[in-house]
Amino acid sequence: MVLNDQSGPEPLHPERLTWTALLGHWVAFARNAVGLPDDAEGQRMRASVADVIMLQAVWFALQQVDELDRAERALGLDRAAVLIEKHAAALEQRWQGQAMPEAMRGLIDDARAMLKAKEGA
Repeated sequence: MVLNDQSGPEPLHPERLTWTALLGHWVAFARNAVGLPDDAEGQRMRASVADVIMLQAVWFALQQVDELDRAERALGLDRAAVLIEKHAAALEQRWQGQAMPEAMRGLIDDARAMLKAKEGA
């Protein structure tokens, strides 16, 4: 048990645990992508891993953007918008002419919706 200066238990900080759990999930996701078939779809999926992880990370970060002061919040929203469009465009280009997996399309839509909601808040 970690103790603080008052000899009591250190607070758990659930938001840090969430990020730790997500990082573990993303690492496992990336490792599993190595085992995808070597056909065109498998190659597209492997190439999409970093974009999927970044969109998930931005979506989760946007949930906490309200905790920032006003100037940092504006900068965070601008950065989120750039990252969402960059990674969504990469996925859309990679899957052009092919059916993008529904979960991937949903992730793009969710990230854009979260940004829109936070911009309106």
